[in-house]
Amino acid sequence: MTVEREITRPTDLARGRRLDSAAVGWTRTPLHRTAIAGWGRTKRWEYWGIVTDRFVVGLTVAGLDYLSTCAVYVLDRRTGVETTRSGVSPLVRPAFSDEAGVGTVHASAGLGSGRVGIEIDDDEAATAIRVRATGLLVDLEITRPGHDSLGVVVPWSERRFQYTLKDLANPVTGSVTLDGVARDLGTGWAVLDRGRGRWRYATRWNWGAGSGVVDGVPCALQVGGRWTDGTGSTENGILVDGRLHKIGEDLRWVYDLADPAAAWRVHGERLDVTLTPFHLRRDITEFGILAVRTHQAFGTWHGTGILDDGTTVRLDGLTGWAEESRNRW
Repeated sequence: MTVEREITRPTDLARGRRLDSAAVGWTRTPLHRTAIAGWGRTKRWEYWGIVTDRFVVGLTVAGLDYLSTCAVYVLDRRTGVETTRSGVSPLVRPAFSDEAGVGTVHASAGLGSGRVGIEIDDDEAATAIRVRATGLLVDLEITRPGHDSLGVVVPWSERRFQYTLKDLANPVTGSVTLDGVARDLGTGWAVLDRGRGRWRYATRWNWGAGSGVVDGVPCALQVGGRWTDGTGSTENGILVDGRLHKIGEDLRWVYDLADPAAAWRVHGERLDVTLTPFHLRRDITEFGILAVRTHQAFGTWHGTGILDDGTTVRLDGLTGWAEESRNRW
């Protein structure tokens, strides 16, 4: 188990290009101001993952110092058809906000017919997202209920560090238009992954998330691993009725990438959950020095967790994903 400090007042992530030691800890609400000076190994991104009874949507706006990228993934759960659009623009930086809690960004990447545009507009109560790409339009309205989120600063060193914000169980509505045919998004949930930091070149991580209603109570699950191991920081927690219960533990992951239908188990002293997949996405991207290999299983979580007061809760029926990602960037 780790001993992690809860941060309760606004703080700066960095002093110049170095980690501010006062920023190391975790938050229930976004409090970190994420300005990082200079150039070199700095990564910034906004990722939204959406799972409904009809569609799975994943969209990313990222700035990696030496390039920017916009990408969108859509899975039609009824047909099994996957649609992917992505664009890369060398030597371009999207204009991300460094204010605590603000993710507004308008960006586009790519050339000609391969161009992808993503607009993310935040306010206190909602986020509106618009995606425009060849043959694909996505319009989303995400409600922000005001529940706890999980912000964590992971310190590899003074020069290599990451702020991550995970905001789960946000109700979402909208539409997906493919080749001119508009379809309702369906009923489901949206999850935010916001990242700001200075990274090593090669990294491997696990991430899992799930959202839903269990016994009439809104619940969510957030788990991560590998990239945080040994740092003294973790990104694990359970959200029950708006309250985050932080799990300060390096969890164990068990899965088989060779079997698309195989379950993903994540367990430790306070958590034992298993994701049963309904779809496995494999994404391999290579662009010069940039290479990403991701296996992402979408499915349903079942299991139990222990809250801060020792109460055991069921986490059955949460929808979401579990993934392994290996990156050179």
